[in-house]
Amino acid sequence: MSTGEAVALLAALQHGDSQFPSGGFAFSWGLEGLAADGLVGRRDLQRFIEGQFRHRWVSFERVVIARAHELADDPARLAELDEWVDAATPAASAREGSQRAGRALLGVHVRLGTPGAYAFRERVLAGQAHGHASVVQGMVLAGTGLARLDALGVAAYAAAASFCTAAVRLGLASHLDGQQALTELRPVIAELLAQALPDLNGITSFTPAAEIAMMRHALQDLRLFSN
Repeated sequence: MSTGEAVALLAALQHGDSQFPSGGFAFSWGLEGLAADGLVGRRDLQRFIEGQFRHRWVSFERVVIARAHELADDPARLAELDEWVDAATPAASAREGSQRAGRALLGVHVRLGTPGAYAFRERVLAGQAHGHASVVQGMVLAGTGLARLDALGVAAYAAAASFCTAAVRLGLASHLDGQQALTELRPVIAELLAQALPDLNGITSFTPAAEIAMMRHALQDLRLFSN
């Protein structure tokens, strides 16, 4: 392994680590609502995550992250992509959660001095961009020096791990259950990552149960997560 390859590997491990303050700790992306309604239980965690990946992440977030990675040095075009994501996310809870998570991640990378983070945050603060999570992810992971495929791998792992963390906090799973789910899902996620990337016009997303759960969750007085 060359020094450059070792640096890239260490960067991927750092940014995929659950201890990295990515801002995703406050979000369950519908899992809390589904659990409260008895629609997701301890034995359903792996299937739930796989469903989210097959029917949304691979065909929506993955495409946006890859595009943002490509546009990392162009804040104006990143803002256009960000506006597109905002329009393509009709559920208010999902839209607001994406913005909050993205802005939190952006703030961390500004403090770390990641190239591109400061310029894009200035656009967000000026009201010229929303700061959606997938756009910020692609941009900052490019700024850390990760190649596109490595960045997508980090983003995929972070998404899967965040569901496991939420499940543990909700009492739906143990830490071992989460690791078992991640182990079983590894070949599935690898297969999805290898699929050809469509352009933005080919983006699709169909996770109605989770989106409805997020919308209902927003009306609850007592809740652990923001969505």
